Amino acid sequence: MNGEPPDKNSQKISADQLHRPSILDVTEAKLDSRIARRAKRWASRQAKIAKKVIDPSARKIRLGEAGTCRGHNIDIGHRESEWTTPPEVKLQDGSTLRLYKDGQGMTAALRAIQSAREQICLESYMFNSDETGREFAKALADKAKAGVKVFLIYDSFGSIDSDPAMFLMMRQAGVQMVEFHPIRPWDCKTAYHPTNRDHRKLLVIDNIAAGLGGLNVGTEYGSGFLARKTRRVPVWRDNSISIVGPSAAMFTDCFTRIWRYAHRGGKLADAQVVQNISFNPDDFKDAISNRFIYKGPDLYLTSEVGLLASVSSPASPLVPFLISCLRQAKSSVDLTMAYFAPTDNIIMELIRCIRRGVKVRLMVAGACDVPVLRLAARSFYEILLSHGVEVYERMGAMMHSKTMTIDQSRSWVGSTNLDSRSIEFNCELSAIIDNIPFAKQMTDLFEHDICYSQKIELHCWRNRPWFDRTVQWVVRQTRYLL
Repeated sequence: MNGEPPDKNSQKISADQLHRPSILDVTEAKLDSRIARRAKRWASRQAKIAKKVIDPSARKIRLGEAGTCRGHNIDIGHRESEWTTPPEVKLQDGSTLRLYKDGQGMTAALRAIQSAREQICLESYMFNSDETGREFAKALADKAKAGVKVFLIYDSFGSIDSDPAMFLMMRQAGVQMVEFHPIRPWDCKTAYHPTNRDHRKLLVIDNIAAGLGGLNVGTEYGSGFLARKTRRVPVWRDNSISIVGPSAAMFTDCFTRIWRYAHRGGKLADAQVVQNISFNPDDFKDAISNRFIYKGPDLYLTSEVGLLASVSSPASPLVPFLISCLRQAKSSVDLTMAYFAPTDNIIMELIRCIRRGVKVRLMVAGACDVPVLRLAARSFYEILLSHGVEVYERMGAMMHSKTMTIDQSRSWVGSTNLDSRSIEFNCELSAIIDNIPFAKQMTDLFEHDICYSQKIELHCWRNRPWFDRTVQWVVRQTRYLL
């Protein structure tokens, strides 16, 4: 069987190309039996959780009701707080690019799956077994039964609370799937890597359409609009994009590489993909150290859309590429980051931007699902504010977006956070786009978020309690362990 990745000009991936049988593989019957036992234990745990008394004083928001969304979009074309989905942007190679806000991306993803004719490749850190997750699972299973080749990668840790019976249902329907780096050692086919996770979010349809961003498969990311019955969920704020046309083909190669690694093992570095970006690893060595600054030539894109699919490594190209982009900024930098705990050299590069006269605006989460990372972000406020960086905290929603716009001409959208996990431990995926109309849409969206944000003022921040200062300092010093 041919175990090599498909040619980038091929129209689809064959099963032989994606999976070479291994002597370590268990039989289908044993695997189904193992998943069935896990599903039974999962159902038992959920029954116990359901018996617990829920605090009636907890703040609840029913999405979809007037006045509760707070700048949150739940469907394509939906108008909420003066924001509608912007029109598609045409690229030079004939591809179309579209920006989605919040649940709009989930709607687009489900519709794309339902319209697939030959092949579906889905990669997600979290695949929840809530209403939205089961809706996606049903759509994938239906397509597999209809003869469409369906491939699914989900992260073991990210989906640890999901119902194993949902995955068993998809397997039995014909969905080919792999659990990335199983948490349970006895489920591993190759070496045990519990700290290295697949944080990417990617959907490729028929090799001609791709979608990526920060959205996992879950009701909180889709705002509950896919659920058959309206339920109470927290409000999450996120971004995603879709690419239809020739530019989508390179994302198929990205998916194939990590699929082959998850099945066969080997070097995780083989799953790293850099497309349409000038790249010389020797130029990046200084950027990895906090004591040095990137001194290589300016990076540039060889096409309007570049792909940066990084893997867990202390020599990740994420930091040097970001530093190079910031160094090229001439007028503005708009950075939206769910988890902001960067290396010191990134902080210094933001300060150098200010000294060059560049307007730098940073938006972070006002409410965070990982409270310690909120403390880490706040530990940088004083140094950033004192040098002129504008800092905003997004209120009224759980900020989960990871985007950057430079000079209203270059945009960065994907799954990558600025913390040690994304840089050194996770597999991440980002699209870098050199397109002025699209960058203008990204800037408009940033301005829209400012309407729902609290601006942090330096004189007020300096008056915070000493206890807060101490906790933030401790978290900042240990942020590489988070």
